[in-house]
Amino acid sequence: METGRVLFQLRKADLLFDTLWLTLVKFNCLQLVWLFDKRHWKHFPFSRGRDMSQRAYNELWAEAQLELSRLLTEELPAEPPRPEKDRVVFFQRLAMLYVRYIQIFRQLEKVYDQVVHPQKRQVIRAMLDGVIGRVIELKNEMVEKEFSEYHYMDDVLHDLKLRPADLEIPIPLYFITERNKELQERKTMLTDILKMAEVTESPEPLMVKDMSQEEAIKIIQVVERTRQGRLRAKLNEESRNMNKMYRTKDSGAVSIESAAVCIQKVWRGYIERKRAKIARDEEMIFLGMVMDPKYQVPYPAEITAQANQAYTHIKQEEHEEDYQKSIEAVTKQLRDVEGHDMSKTMKDQIRQWFIECRDATGSFPDYPDEEDGGSAIIFAEKNPQQLMEEIAEKEEVDSSNKPKGKEEKKEKGKKDKGKDEEEEEEAGLKMLPSAFLSDLEVGNKTYTDVWKTRNESKNFSQRHEVELIKEEKRKVIETEIRLQVDEQMRQELADWKLAVDKDKGGKTKGNAKKKKGSKSGKKKKKEKDLTADRTLESLCQELVEQGLLKKANNVGLQDYLGDYSYLGTTLRQNDIEPMPSLSDVRQVLTLYAILPLGSQVVHENAPLIKAILLTGPGGVGKYPGKSGLAMMLHIVFKVARLLQPSVIWIEDAEKMFYKKVPKEEKELDPKRLKKDLPKCLKLIKGEDRVLIVGTTKDPLSADIKSLCKMYSKIILIPRPDYGSRYILWKQLIQKKGGEVTKALDLSSLAKISDGYTPGHMVQVVQSVVTKRRILQQANRPLTAAEFVAPLAKFDPVFQEEEEALKNWYAKTPLGKKRIKAATGKEEEEAPVKGKDAKKKGKK
Repeated sequence: METGRVLFQLRKADLLFDTLWLTLVKFNCLQLVWLFDKRHWKHFPFSRGRDMSQRAYNELWAEAQLELSRLLTEELPAEPPRPEKDRVVFFQRLAMLYVRYIQIFRQLEKVYDQVVHPQKRQVIRAMLDGVIGRVIELKNEMVEKEFSEYHYMDDVLHDLKLRPADLEIPIPLYFITERNKELQERKTMLTDILKMAEVTESPEPLMVKDMSQEEAIKIIQVVERTRQGRLRAKLNEESRNMNKMYRTKDSGAVSIESAAVCIQKVWRGYIERKRAKIARDEEMIFLGMVMDPKYQVPYPAEITAQANQAYTHIKQEEHEEDYQKSIEAVTKQLRDVEGHDMSKTMKDQIRQWFIECRDATGSFPDYPDEEDGGSAIIFAEKNPQQLMEEIAEKEEVDSSNKPKGKEEKKEKGKKDKGKDEEEEEEAGLKMLPSAFLSDLEVGNKTYTDVWKTRNESKNFSQRHEVELIKEEKRKVIETEIRLQVDEQMRQELADWKLAVDKDKGGKTKGNAKKKKGSKSGKKKKKEKDLTADRTLESLCQELVEQGLLKKANNVGLQDYLGDYSYLGTTLRQNDIEPMPSLSDVRQVLTLYAILPLGSQVVHENAPLIKAILLTGPGGVGKYPGKSGLAMMLHIVFKVARLLQPSVIWIEDAEKMFYKKVPKEEKELDPKRLKKDLPKCLKLIKGEDRVLIVGTTKDPLSADIKSLCKMYSKIILIPRPDYGSRYILWKQLIQKKGGEVTKALDLSSLAKISDGYTPGHMVQVVQSVVTKRRILQQANRPLTAAEFVAPLAKFDPVFQEEEEALKNWYAKTPLGKKRIKAATGKEEEEAPVKGKDAKKKGKK
């Protein structure tokens, strides 16, 4: 009653909504919110904050669509753009498009994660996959035009007023959230198999070493002498302490006054130092140089936002479930209510078409094939005469698709030569065709036609809209009914023709047509399944037993720390090739591995990458013989396909491509996979989300041609630069429990650790920041000097080793292209086409 009285008093005060909200919070009425909209009260089981968030994400979607429509206008102009002759200008355009698409990607990823409307999510998901694919295409095009896996866009960021963090490519959350149940089941299955393998694994028998009597006596003597030494040291320490105490007493009693003065000095010094530290911290906070400690803990607003996100994900699942149920109900209703009328209307239209064709041409038409669309092409905006001519032209084209004679080939060759000459005239750099722009254009049109100006004032809870389901499912049901109607009307047309031919006394003609043969005469050989009678669990168990399937550590890409390369463009402008930063490596791996594996649509349409080799400074299984090797590879790739998306990791990838096998490894026969593994790689298709990742720290020992043939992408991972080292030291120390204070000079530590790898830094931090050292931090803060001695025990990556890796990378296909482009040889070789190429061949 009290709540109703408050609401009645505020009934006419629309501007006092916040006061009403606070009152409802006070009376714990968050579940039911009554709003007044000028005429009557409405009841919504939803909170204002969450409604505002949905409105905000809808606005963010609108901004992303607006920017995307601008990009599509630039990329799909009315007239095709002329080729660009200046390589720098062309790459600048690519870089600009790439950065702008990434901003749209980041916006759509946020929107898709938080919007609860199921039909909107379908459109956003299609747009998100399209934008991801376009980003990968632009990256691939930049690699082909600049001949480098790494690109530096600090000038583009400056022009667009963006931060380096805005160039970070996010990993869509739906990669995991939408497959959470499947991933959990897979994790449970593999955990059970690993536990079973540990139990069944026979323990190694204890080896009892024979020991002589003399050796046993010697060991006992050593242990006893050690015990006596410890005891003697303890007695000496106690004796020294007693002597100190007696000496103090003998020196005379200290006056109470001097003792009090001594205590006061210590206490006042401690208090003043504490006050000075507090004053200094307050000043730094006031100047904005240090963050206020109260903001370093989770803020209430942050906790509320996280709770709202979790609530949103629950709502998404509920709305999606209701949406799927509604689709089934609406489809059944449309099929029952409108199905008969659809069938009758189609039949009447087709019969009318028969009669119009007979009146126009004097004979009944041939019914369109199912492959051509059946009766769907009848309803196109064409008259019967035009439709008959189109069908006749198509039949002529089909009949003329036969092996051509020499004369036809010559004529075709002349035409092709003429086209080549035209292409030579328009020399320059052109954008590669895209597999995603058409989908993005369709999605943008859907947004403009359906969602841009849609009034959703009545859809407060953002549930599905039945009318949209009806519009969509009518087309599906119409297609299903059309197939049935086509079968019936083909028979009816045959009966009509038969009746007319009988009246004329002519011979009947069959309506059946020969089926078109496949384009390729030979059928493709299917891959032989060597384990067709085995389950996935049994295959995984065998791989675990042979040591091929192991439990991976749960490591996120964000744990691969590294700073942005700020001077990349400046160095390249001065003809200095910069070493990529760890941030660049993280971005490349996200584009080449994570995004394609996470989305089936992106993987099927984006440039296919089957294998990646990671190289930088720094033999499992028991399957003997050729048949055993084939079985091992078959099981590995079969399990990878069944559990896709999956990654096959090959450690020490250089070993199977050794130039010369070391003596100590000859028995292992590391080169036995050299021929069979590339064959298995060819069997990976666009629909198989399987990626091979090889790692090597000694690529120089391998045959570079075979290695590059196996791995289409070779990524050189550098040693961390100063910015990355600074971030690494700070994050690693804090993660281990250490406090980064002013006493710890991270800048000096980052400078003296030049040449050391992140692995070295991890080991140093683990050895210094121990549990005991963490407890001592209050009295003795961490200093940079503590990390120097452990760091000096490791050998850094010397300049010679880094130069050797650079020289090796320069011999890879991409490295050779880069050198040619830098020296200008590529531009000299490019025009050699047509007649010039023939002259060169004659010479």
